[in-house]
Amino acid sequence: MKRLIAPSILAGNHACLADSLAVVEATPGVEWVHIDIMDGHFVPNLTFGPQTVKDLRPGSQLFFDVHLMLARPDQYIEPFIQAGAQNVTIHTEPSYDHHATLARIRELGATCGICINPGTPVNDLLPYLDEVDLILLMTVQPGFGGQSFREDVLPKIETVAKWRAERGYSWRIEVDGGVDAITGPQCRAAGADTYVSGSAFFKNPDKAAFVAELQD
Repeated sequence: MKRLIAPSILAGNHACLADSLAVVEATPGVEWVHIDIMDGHFVPNLTFGPQTVKDLRPGSQLFFDVHLMLARPDQYIEPFIQAGAQNVTIHTEPSYDHHATLARIRELGATCGICINPGTPVNDLLPYLDEVDLILLMTVQPGFGGQSFREDVLPKIETVAKWRAERGYSWRIEVDGGVDAITGPQCRAAGADTYVSGSAFFKNPDKAAFVAELQD
């Protein structure tokens, strides 16, 4: 499976997100951008709403990978897809109808993903394996960028990769949090193929080399 890098716009310049998006778009080898949506309830931070996605969409050809870290993501599926989200990932942890929400994402024409936090048992993903296009494993506790990578998530990546191989699934395995030139290859060795990188990407003076290294 082709390895993809999805720089996280959360680590960009919030005073001029369009410029940060242009930096992502200009980096050779990058096809996706990751957009973290946080509500201040499920995670202790506030970020962007559908209007931000809508405003960024016309100026980019990138695939918009939207990650909803919300207490009630089911209430926001339609606005984000209408705004331009092409993949929408939701979490297992909050209480809502996960199956109906995943189905609704697909009904609206987007691909869908399911996500767990570092402390959530990997088996919590099992009910959704037939319903998703992507599985996202958080390698930090979500909320703020710049955190250290959680190595205890690596066995979970290995487990998910084993499920995919043994059961013939084709969904992507994405990792998010503290992914850099050191931890990215660790995730790759564990079976991940899609890497969200925020601070490590935007702070790197040679972004093209950084992306090439993760994709190698």
